Amino acid sequence: MSRHSIDPPGRDVAGPLDGVRVVELAGIGPGPFAAMLLADLGADVVRVDRPGPRPLGGDPAHDVTNRNKRSVLVDLKSPQGPETVRALAARAEILVEGYRPGVAERLGVGPEQCMAANPALVYGRMTGWGQQGPLASRAGHDIGYIATSGTLSMIGPPDGPPVFPVNLLGDYAGGSLYLTTGVLAALLTARATGRGQVVDAAIVDGTAHLTAMFWGMIAEGTWQDARGRNLLDGGCPHYGVYGTADGGWMAVGALEPQFYAVFVGILGLGTDDLPDRADPRNWPELRALFSNRFKSATREEWTAVFEGTDACVAPVLSLREAAGHRHLTGRGTYTEAYGITQPAPAPRFSDTPGTIRLPPAVPGAHTPDVARDWDLPELLKDPS
Repeated sequence: MSRHSIDPPGRDVAGPLDGVRVVELAGIGPGPFAAMLLADLGADVVRVDRPGPRPLGGDPAHDVTNRNKRSVLVDLKSPQGPETVRALAARAEILVEGYRPGVAERLGVGPEQCMAANPALVYGRMTGWGQQGPLASRAGHDIGYIATSGTLSMIGPPDGPPVFPVNLLGDYAGGSLYLTTGVLAALLTARATGRGQVVDAAIVDGTAHLTAMFWGMIAEGTWQDARGRNLLDGGCPHYGVYGTADGGWMAVGALEPQFYAVFVGILGLGTDDLPDRADPRNWPELRALFSNRFKSATREEWTAVFEGTDACVAPVLSLREAAGHRHLTGRGTYTEAYGITQPAPAPRFSDTPGTIRLPPAVPGAHTPDVARDWDLPELLKDPS
């Protein structure tokens, strides 16, 4: 399989966040991904790792969410540890942490403690339940947060269990992207006023926010608060997935009339001979017709038939297949850097592109460099 690859650019390539210093207190999931986004866009992200094994194990050299970062080891339970982190925060514009509420304060690196020496610091807090509320102190993971926010109830067939989209919807869409948006917005305010602030990014808030359009549709009566009965949740036969003769799948998104006409025409069906698609009572019949057609050929054959048309039909690809798709290779959506195939930085910038400058940070590998660049010799004295 051919893949678009690049030679990782040098350290002198500047992204849109070039010059922004970020401290990341090491965690798992959405916090590291948010810090990776900032690093991809040029920020100097220093990840503060603790001594000892990683929480979920794994080889840090393959953790793509830690690319473009530098790592230092600091033992926050040592006498010097909290002071070292506060010194880093004093030299930074953004700090990101993902502890349970109150933990950072107990460790001596909470917002008030870090902002005492740097009032302009933007302090980003990434949690599932948020800093306040009845569940704030409880443990949790993506699946529980999206369940509580109502989003999980929307995904899956009407006659089966809800389907969770790995941890993309909660951790990364409702968590990382909202944290990143929040700290960058607060950074603008801090640069204009000299005053930093705390950004409370909760996955339950972010995933609930993602459902804004559907609350409007519920209000106007065009969306049922029930899974698999609506236009975009698999209830509609011309917006869904269909199995092929070889066990593959094709994704259909022929919503608009002109695209629907192309779609059914390629299937060998005439719009005049089909039941009215606007009436949901006809959806089961239409779904059966479409399903029978797709079962008559393989995924590869259907892909060739729909290629180059406006039917809005695409094959469902695996991750490895996607990395070799001609459109994604043409755009460089996936790239190969430091021996790992991975998504390239996104979004695109015309003048200050994001780059992959560094491989995934191995804990503690950059302590001397950060001590020099951030003028923080005490990093070298930490017993960790």
